[in-house]
Formats: sequence, C-alpha cells, structure tokens
Amino acid sequence: MTRKKVTDERRKQSEEPVNQGYSNSKRDSSEAKHNDSQASVESADQGEASSTGCGAVTESAGSPELKEKLAEIQDRYLRLSAEFDNYRKRTLREKMELTKTASESVLLKLLPVLDDFERGIRIMEAATDCNAMKEGIDLIYNKFRSFLEMSGVKEIEAINQVFNVDLHDAITKVPATGEHLKGKIVDVVEKGYMLNDKVIRFSKVVVGE
Repeated sequence: MTRKKVTDERRKQSEEPVNQGYSNSKRDSSEAKHNDSQASVESADQGEASSTGCGAVTESAGSPELKEKLAEIQDRYLRLSAEFDNYRKRTLREKMELTKTASESVLLKLLPVLDDFERGIRIMEAATDCNAMKEGIDLIYNKFRSFLEMSGVKEIEAINQVFNVDLHDAITKVPATGEHLKGKIVDVVEKGYMLNDKVIRFSKVVVGE
C-alpha cells in the first residue's frame, strides 16, 4: 500500500465522527423545535380553556339569583336612606320646638308671682294701713327669691369682699375709710347673680383704695 492511500484512509476515518456529530446535532435541533411547537399548541389550548372559564364566571355573575340578591340589597339601602332622612327631619323639628319652649317651665313658675303682684296692687288702691301693704310686698319678694333659689340662681356676695374680676365689675373707686377696706368692695350699685356655677350677671361695685 502506498503512502498516499494510507493518508486518504486516515482522513476518512477522522471525518466520520465529525459527520456523525453533525448529524446528531441536526437531529437534536429538529427535536427541540418539535417540542417547542408542541408547547405552543398546549399553551394556546390552555389559554382557550382559561377564556372559556372566565366566560362561564361572567355568565354565572348574571344569573337570576344574583340579580335578585342585588335588587334586594338596593331596596334595603333605599329604605334605610329614607328612614334616616325622616329621623333627621324629625330631630331637627323637635330641636326647633325645644328652642321655642325652653323657657316654658320657668315662665310657668313665675306666673304665681305675677298673680301676687296684681292682688297687691288691687289692695293698695283701697288700703289705708301702710304696714299691711309692706308685709304683702315682703311676702311677694320672699316668694320670688325662693323661686330663684330653687331654679339654681343665687346672689353674688360683694359688700366687704375682696374685689374679684371674675365676679365683680368695678364702676368706680373711692378713698377707703380704713386700711382694712383698701382693695375691698364698699358699695354695690347693682347686684350680681350666678346660675349654678356660672356668672349670669356681674356685680357692679365701688372699690375702696
């Protein structure tokens, strides 16, 4: 065998594995493409199935049972809204009526005092005894003071008290007759009153200095 033939045979032997590897790689590539195409088909099938399921859910959402339930809830909401509106109007009306008649009980208790004054005036027109008239006026006065005390109204003490801006209103100052009267109230021009713990009228006073 010549050297040239030996060389050709060795070349053929070395090219056979390469050709075989190339054939294997082509076969693997075709198989991968086939698998990818199958996966795409399966994905498309799944997508169609999913869209079909969504359609089923949408159809069930429009079922007569759900529509009836929705109508019932809407009717209940409208009824509650109407009841609340009626309650609000009724409360507002009652509040307005309460504002108008809030002083009714106080005025009702004052009417007997007015009756006493009217009786006293009639008696004074024909009376000749001044002492009797004075006693009648004292009775009416005491009755009226009792009514105020029962209503929570009380007089603010002022004479010989230390001046307090929270209770008293100084209208003027005068020289004090003694050291013990400096800064104290020596005269009351108008009495002050409190309703429970609230000042409803300050005492108008004269303060010594």
